[in-house]
Amino acid sequence: MSKPNILRGTMMLTSANFLSKILGVIYVIPFYMLVGDVGGTLFNYGYIPYMIFISISTMGIPLAMSKFVSKYHALGDYATKEAMYRTGLTIMIGTGFFAFALMFLSADWLAGIIIPNEEFANSQDDVAFVIQMVSFALLVIPAMSITRGYFQGHNSMGPTAVSVVVEQIARIIFLLGATYIVIKVMNGSLTTAVGMATFSALIGAIASSIVLLWFYRKRKPLIDRELENTPIEPSISKKKMVLELLSYAGPFVLVGVAIPLYQLIDTLTFNRAMAVAGLGDVSEQFLSVISLYGHKIVVIPITIATGLALASLPAVTQAFTQNDANTYHKYLQQTVLTVFLFIFPAVVGIMVLAEPLYGTFYSPEAAQDFAAPLLAYYAPAALFFGLFTVTASILQGINRQNFTVVSLLTGLVIKGSANVPMIIWLGPEGAVFATILAALAASSLNLWKIQRVTQFNHKKMFKKILLIVILSAIMALIVFLVNYTIGFVFGPEATKLKHVTQLLVSVVIGMYAYFWMAYKTTLLERLLGTKVKRFSKFFI
Repeated sequence: MSKPNILRGTMMLTSANFLSKILGVIYVIPFYMLVGDVGGTLFNYGYIPYMIFISISTMGIPLAMSKFVSKYHALGDYATKEAMYRTGLTIMIGTGFFAFALMFLSADWLAGIIIPNEEFANSQDDVAFVIQMVSFALLVIPAMSITRGYFQGHNSMGPTAVSVVVEQIARIIFLLGATYIVIKVMNGSLTTAVGMATFSALIGAIASSIVLLWFYRKRKPLIDRELENTPIEPSISKKKMVLELLSYAGPFVLVGVAIPLYQLIDTLTFNRAMAVAGLGDVSEQFLSVISLYGHKIVVIPITIATGLALASLPAVTQAFTQNDANTYHKYLQQTVLTVFLFIFPAVVGIMVLAEPLYGTFYSPEAAQDFAAPLLAYYAPAALFFGLFTVTASILQGINRQNFTVVSLLTGLVIKGSANVPMIIWLGPEGAVFATILAALAASSLNLWKIQRVTQFNHKKMFKKILLIVILSAIMALIVFLVNYTIGFVFGPEATKLKHVTQLLVSVVIGMYAYFWMAYKTTLLERLLGTKVKRFSKFFI
């Protein structure tokens, strides 16, 4: 079997996830115009518990399925991997129904926890309704997700990539259409509009499932040919298959739920802590930046890490299963360095361009008044969330997945214990600093464990990281000067045109400067291979 091409799979999944996230940011612009800060906060009150319920309902099985399929495909045991997919699909349908029932029936209780009293713009009844509407997607998501894991285990990233984009497009069309009709045509309530917006998760999941079913039927003849040349019966019993799958899956539950858990801590404590700090009247306004509008921007770079994690897991698993140390050393270093190559300069860019970013996508006035500093402080979380995602995937590939429990729980303890004191002490920025500190601790623990187990050359890797930091610092200076110059020309008034111009010009010049320097220092070639030379005409 040929060795998997991590970069090809990464680029495919990253492109799909990046497009999905860009669409996710773009749709929020008209959505913000329709529902505002209060509606955005209500939307997230429902979505954060939903993301946690997704992780519970899937139990980490989709990514575990990817590892299981990769392992038994490498061993040539096709009957076992096919039997496990059928069994896993049955389990996911059952857990999806259970999670839906649990979330729907507990909506009132969850709303009471999220909204401590009726002094806020959103009531407990509003939150309960939104939670119930989004819960319907749990009927479809788990089965859809495990099918993506099945394809990824074969190093086939196309079905996942296409389904991710189709899911997002279908969801956005329904979300904006339903919200507009409820508010502008029917003169309905904000709560009804946001409830329909969250219901769009089900529409997107159905569209994605249709795409995956089409891919499966298209590839069924190939699957059947594989089974013709192997034993009909699986090599292990169904009980052992399920136990092995669950042993892989456990830590993945925590990986998938990491960011939503950090957000849940904010959802449960932010309003209360802000009230103690005497800022209760603007609490939901700031929370909308941290939990939805600013968060949408910050998670865009994380799509690179998500693509790397999904693409590297089968490759690292295969190399580790075959005891090919040189290969999995190469894969894990390549994966971590690629995270820094793309995410670190993106984080720096968000910090420098926080005001034009928020002003372009949402409100220039809000960006200037309060949102931009909060977004700038929040940006580094993208790097540490990305590192955590990738390193957790590597730990899974080298059979050290249980350590992920230790690292994530450490992060959650830090976030949970520091959040309220830091908010009371520093205001809304305290929640951001608590998140960054927690994510830094969790990702650092994962990196330490990987180095201890594999003994890869970390000094060589850190030298490349230092180069990335230096290039990013130079890029930041260039972007700052360009942004300042354009701002000086337009004057001090915050306008949409000013922010759009600042953002577009600064991003284009900054990106070119960074990749020009990365190419000239041979950093791109060392990390991405000699194929980058085909772009030499752009870096004269």
